[in-house]
Amino acid sequence: MAEAEAARALSGLLSGIAQKVFFDKAEITEELLREQLFPELSTGDFRTLYDRMSGLLKSIAAADMDHAQLEAFLTAQARRQGSGGVSAEQTAALSRFWRSQRARVRESLVAQSRWEPGLRGLSWRVDLQTGASRGSPAHGGPVALVELELGRAGQGSEFVCVELDEEKIGDVLRKMGDIQKSIDGIVHRS
Repeated sequence: MAEAEAARALSGLLSGIAQKVFFDKAEITEELLREQLFPELSTGDFRTLYDRMSGLLKSIAAADMDHAQLEAFLTAQARRQGSGGVSAEQTAALSRFWRSQRARVRESLVAQSRWEPGLRGLSWRVDLQTGASRGSPAHGGPVALVELELGRAGQGSEFVCVELDEEKIGDVLRKMGDIQKSIDGIVHRS
């Protein structure tokens, strides 16, 4: 029975770490996890276990490891047991945890990496204005009207309307071209 309890405690620790690290549950603290799951461990020993499991989970999540990658990673970690590696029980618990929680962790990490507010929609049109409608013959010519719909997840939208003349449109297109060249340069270096 002690082995089953140890496995449950380790699974609980991994779940607690995930809640704290990936799901921003501030109420889950290291001390709470130690008191609830490993009261027999000293604070120093628990801190070592917590740091090791936290580091492994972060590495696994950052690489979004599939089953084969996870097994290879955990095998390599188990070989290092004497120098900060993991035990067979820890390897099994990490493997079980990742198989069941990979999708949730990935979804959380993707959500955390999004910029807010996000662009929900864009509409535009080009108007031809005559000099008489603007009060001066110098203001005639095409004008682009761009409406951006911005919003945060779970909230309403805000709208921003921008008016661009031919010169400003040219500036925007040049800047977008520069951005594309920068992206292409980064992609080709990788």
